[in-house]
Amino acid sequence: MPEEILLSTAYFPPPEYFSLIIGADRIIIEHEENYIKQTYRNRCRILTSNGIMTLSVPVMKGNLLKAKVKDIAIDYSKRWQQIHLRAISSSYGKSPFLQFYIEDIEKILMKNQKFLLDLNNDLLDKCLSFMGINKCISHTYSFEPVNGKDNDYRYRISPKLSSGHISRPYIQVFSPGRFIGGLSIIDLIFNLGPGSAGYL
Repeated sequence: MPEEILLSTAYFPPPEYFSLIIGADRIIIEHEENYIKQTYRNRCRILTSNGIMTLSVPVMKGNLLKAKVKDIAIDYSKRWQQIHLRAISSSYGKSPFLQFYIEDIEKILMKNQKFLLDLNNDLLDKCLSFMGINKCISHTYSFEPVNGKDNDYRYRISPKLSSGHISRPYIQVFSPGRFIGGLSIIDLIFNLGPGSAGYL
């Protein structure tokens, strides 16, 4: 694992994202790239009684054309916060650790952050805190094109691509006998609680 890694911003990204963070000494979050739609930058996947559900944070459409990710504003004309919180609470209501973390998550989601990047940074910090992980995280000040470096993971973790990462099974609420990988970190945290970091 490289000592320094470069990641995209992400909304409740999958455990793979956090495995990379644990394995690196220095983590850099991309702030200067052009925003890319339909990625983990504004969406995550959770497990419900009806299967996998994608939760997306709506963004203002007017600023998507060649806009830097740091300038992407959240669209509050839609009741996405209530929808996300209701879906999370319904899906993980029977998980062992929802009650220990949901209040902190709700506070962040209801802060009405103007920018997607600020929301994602707050959630990242909180999820790392839940797991007792303390890392030095900084951000980019200029954009460097993809150059094939081993430490560049900005475009490798995507709902559209298979990264080759294999998740070890753990007990999930709605998948008796069949493990579903590639879900949001909250699936892991709500099911394993303090044991989440050890899983990673």
